Amino acid sequence: MSTPPHEEDDFAPSSTPGYKPGGVKNVDELAQLDAEDESLARWKASLGIVPGAAAAVASGPKVTILSLELASPSMPADKTLSMELANPAEMESMKKNPVHIKEGVLYNVRIKFKVNHSIISGVKYIQVVKRSGIKVDKMEQMLGSYGPTPTGEPHVKNFPEEESPSGLLARSGTYNVRSRVVDDDGEIYAGT
Repeated sequence: MSTPPHEEDDFAPSSTPGYKPGGVKNVDELAQLDAEDESLARWKASLGIVPGAAAAVASGPKVTILSLELASPSMPADKTLSMELANPAEMESMKKNPVHIKEGVLYNVRIKFKVNHSIISGVKYIQVVKRSGIKVDKMEQMLGSYGPTPTGEPHVKNFPEEESPSGLLARSGTYNVRSRVVDDDGEIYAGT
């Protein structure tokens, strides 16, 4: 499903003036860069970049977004709202059956994702909230840079606590929330 052109501006990630992402390099090329820098070597190793390691076969998406969750301290732990984004049937069900959230509730957004191959850098989660077609909130959070994990373990990122809208005006209406995961190069990994 594509986003209408006028909504693309809502999902434009913020950028730092003068910053230009580097060119795409494979794992072996990255391992050889600045090989004498010990701290950089440790950081590369944490991303799975080691000299002589064969690069993973680049098939399928670089990143798979597994789930998006809303967790609240006012809800029992077993009542955390989880949307399994890898399950198309569940996504269709979520579109037909909107989620109801009480006003003034504190909640955290949590995203679970897996890096399949390659190195991803500067990955951001962008969430736009609209009411009656008018943007009322935009959240942009940095996920970071990751390499594929040999065990295939997913990464989990918890975002700072937010409060759902409250008051008379907040009660009368429906909010439409859309989100996107994008990297420094503008590559979109997921969007809802």
